[in-house]
Amino acid sequence: MAERDPAWKVLAKPAHPHDSAHLHVTGAARYADDGVEEPDMLHLAFGQSAEAHARIVAMDLAAVRAAEGVIAVYTAADIPGENNVGPVAHDDQLLADGVVISVGQPVFLVAATSQRAARMAARLGKVAYEPLPALVTIEQARAADSLIEPTQRMARGDAAGALASAPHRTSGAFAMGGQDHFYLEGQIAVATPGEDGQIHLLSSTQHPSEVQHLVAHMLGKPSSDVTVEVRRMGGAFGGKETQAALFAAAAALVVEKTGRPAKFRCDRDDDMVMTGKRHEFEVRYDVGFDDAGRIAALALHLATRCGATADLSPAICDRAMFHADNCYFLPHVEILSERLRTNTVSATAFRGFGGPQGMLAIERIMDDVAARLGLDPLDVRIANLYGPGRDVTQYGMTVADNIAPQMIARLRQTSDYDARRRAVAAFNAASPVLKKGIALTPVKFGISFTTTHLNQAGALVLVYADGSIQINHGGTEMGQGVYIKVAQVVADVFAVPVTQVRITATRTDKVPNTSATAASSGADLNGMAAYNAATAVRDRLTAFAARTFGCDEGEVRFTPEGVIAGGERLTFGQLCRKAHIGRVSLSSTGFYATPDIAYDRDAHHGRPFYYFAYGAAVAEVAIDTLTGEHKVLAVDILHDVGRSLNPVIDLGQIEGGFIQGQGWLTTEELVFDDKGRLLTHSPATYKIPTASDRPARFTVSLWDGENVEPTINRSKAVGEPPFMLAISVFSALNRAIAATVPDKRALPPLDAPATPENVLRAIAGHRAT
Repeated sequence: MAERDPAWKVLAKPAHPHDSAHLHVTGAARYADDGVEEPDMLHLAFGQSAEAHARIVAMDLAAVRAAEGVIAVYTAADIPGENNVGPVAHDDQLLADGVVISVGQPVFLVAATSQRAARMAARLGKVAYEPLPALVTIEQARAADSLIEPTQRMARGDAAGALASAPHRTSGAFAMGGQDHFYLEGQIAVATPGEDGQIHLLSSTQHPSEVQHLVAHMLGKPSSDVTVEVRRMGGAFGGKETQAALFAAAAALVVEKTGRPAKFRCDRDDDMVMTGKRHEFEVRYDVGFDDAGRIAALALHLATRCGATADLSPAICDRAMFHADNCYFLPHVEILSERLRTNTVSATAFRGFGGPQGMLAIERIMDDVAARLGLDPLDVRIANLYGPGRDVTQYGMTVADNIAPQMIARLRQTSDYDARRRAVAAFNAASPVLKKGIALTPVKFGISFTTTHLNQAGALVLVYADGSIQINHGGTEMGQGVYIKVAQVVADVFAVPVTQVRITATRTDKVPNTSATAASSGADLNGMAAYNAATAVRDRLTAFAARTFGCDEGEVRFTPEGVIAGGERLTFGQLCRKAHIGRVSLSSTGFYATPDIAYDRDAHHGRPFYYFAYGAAVAEVAIDTLTGEHKVLAVDILHDVGRSLNPVIDLGQIEGGFIQGQGWLTTEELVFDDKGRLLTHSPATYKIPTASDRPARFTVSLWDGENVEPTINRSKAVGEPPFMLAISVFSALNRAIAATVPDKRALPPLDAPATPENVLRAIAGHRAT
């Protein structure tokens, strides 16, 4: 098939703009909140827990029910089916029942005639609590032996023995904070009653099928009675993979109880308090190495604050272990992952899904080894890269597509890294207050869901008698361009302009049982499913044309100039009209399951990824040693997207992912008080990167290669891998801080994010040790 099918060639015109770009810039793009509201629409708000951990002694909701505009108030007792909106462990309650386990947890639900009325009424509830011990920090959870699941171990060789015999050995620890998704469109769901008990849901979710199934279970209905629709999201970044179910379920419950349409548009502050974040990690390591900085052994401990429920924490922490090697061969290694349960909002999926935390750990170790030996960190990184005879990961997967060495070498040259490093050293020698740093860090990111059964997708292609085409698939559009990429694939199968393909909203009544648009696999999975569906229709058209015009099927070709069948040429639309009259089916479903992946989670061994995506980045920074402020001066990126489905879209994803990663490591700080209350719960207290944080020089180039695996068009995923390119900024900041004490062979004690306060602490600590 790979030899004959045109979808395996480079797409004829891959650089199409985002399908909704013209709608975004004109304000015509329709989101869940943009539909015309029915006259009897109800608006919803939660009454939230004020305690991190407590027993509910009594609830007095009389004032809530009596408030202006309130139509109904519901508690856990009103849920007809399962009181759960959690994806795996079924431990996330829609409404708290008996005990609350985090501040902000929904306790009761208000339905009113306006959003303002619902929110005001929700504040009137009187809930009496009996406080229980609350675990807020990693240290508190560890002391109480509070775990989401048992500590996991991934290992190879004899780490303890190799550490004891290593020529050099050092140990260290650091912390990295969480991150709020800060999507532009907040959590929202609109539920509408249908006939005979059916419900239609507009939901801002990355996982329509999961919302469908959870809502059906919550209402005690079959999944076929619940339809979930998603046309687009205003950003998600993982924050709408599991978290959207809470709001969709609330809206569906109100529809079931009242028979009226219901909308839950969450307030930004409530959204930040109630929904999950990126996992906070604390890292400890003990590493042995030789004179060149080549690692002989590593003992790595990753402690994670998972929050009050399991959510996706097991898989996220697993991925941190998978990516604790990044691009480096670790001959003797033991990785322990401690998954701690705390009375804070449950951490959840976020771009990279644990990979950034594991990768930051090993890059920090590389910086530490270089500092101890007085070497350039890039030389230490190169010494540890995977290579011949050193090409198997700690979980047993062979790295068959290793292009990291070549990418690093090219970026080193094109960015003029060595000359710039010398210039930075000269600047620092002459500058007592401002210090600069430069770093080049690589990325190797595994692509596939590590839960094997999720690596599947379906699609539906409809070809109309006039030659126009509709495509529907399980992928959701959150701004990343998966719709236009899949549309290009379908257009290419039929050799028609992409403008001839109409992309329709993702709906569970068109393509069932889909996986989340996550794990960077949206285009991989849905592109191939759509390709298979379109190919089935094209094959029928080919056979029909051959019969009609008396030629062999091999003489039928679909070209941009039309369909050629023997000596005949006609437009695609003309062929479709003839085929319709000839009673040929012009629609087909398509399905794709990623091949050649298998993973034994109990043994932490196998091939969890279909392939790896690579990248490398050089970042140059400056810090003010008096204030702790910093500036990212220049960034050069070389990134691997295989044979790009759409270079324009991919470049945008790389730039955006890098800046978001930069925010995680420099400005975005989550602060909880000792009562478990989130203090940074609004744009006034939580600082995402702005236009002024973008480096003045920001160059991005695409690697000129293709995927070794037969993905659609030999492309590679691009959603998550660029996020980790921003680790170069954190490493460069370490180098700038280290320059405050020239020639000192130690790594500054810098925690992430590198806020001005943390930079000043690191400077003081570096000078003191």
